[in-house]
Amino acid sequence: VKFIDANDDLSVQVHPNDELAKKRHNSFGKTEMWYIIEADKGSTLITGFNQEMDEQKYVDALNSGHIMDILNREEAVAGDVFFLPAGRVHTIGKGLLIAEIQQTSDITYRIYDFDRVDDKGNKRELHTEEALAAIDYKHYDEYKTIYQPQKDETVHVVSCPYFTTNLLDATHGTEKDYSNLDSFVIHVCVEGEYTLKHNDLAYPVKMGDCILLPKTIDKVELKTTSGFKILESYIE
Repeated sequence: VKFIDANDDLSVQVHPNDELAKKRHNSFGKTEMWYIIEADKGSTLITGFNQEMDEQKYVDALNSGHIMDILNREEAVAGDVFFLPAGRVHTIGKGLLIAEIQQTSDITYRIYDFDRVDDKGNKRELHTEEALAAIDYKHYDEYKTIYQPQKDETVHVVSCPYFTTNLLDATHGTEKDYSNLDSFVIHVCVEGEYTLKHNDLAYPVKMGDCILLPKTIDKVELKTTSGFKILESYIE
């Protein structure tokens, strides 16, 4: 879990899948999802391609300086969700605050960094060749995850082999029963505040806090006077 507060456009990148990451780095790949917590008006992000693509077309666009012309740009608002399986080209635009739920891996191939230089005039390292075999070149009709928000209901948002994430938008207190799960549970508070109670213990939770509930905790009570939103993640 991480929070990303983008004060500038981040570099365009891609993560390898498990098979490629194991072969090259003896590591896991990286699948992730984004939940938009806050978005300045007109803020955008990039995920995938905006047209049918293959490796040669991608290389031609990259070498000719037209890489941004083939990428799918989405305007983002608070509450939007984007699922990013390994292999999907992506970047976060300026003005977005995002909660990221991800597979445990730090393998990243940087594709494009807008030709920026540091204070010594050096450009950041790119991983152009490494990225070629990692990219999913397929064009998809829809990149945003569609879900139906509901008040005081746990709403399923994303499922994949690496994590399941739900959203709870609560106006009052509730109880959560995890006795049927064979997994830890992580709460990421993305709005408001509440008190998490377990037995005789109470933990205040506010926006930006993450709570890890081990498998041994089956039931918790969430109390609030002002409401809250949490992302609830676990492994199925």
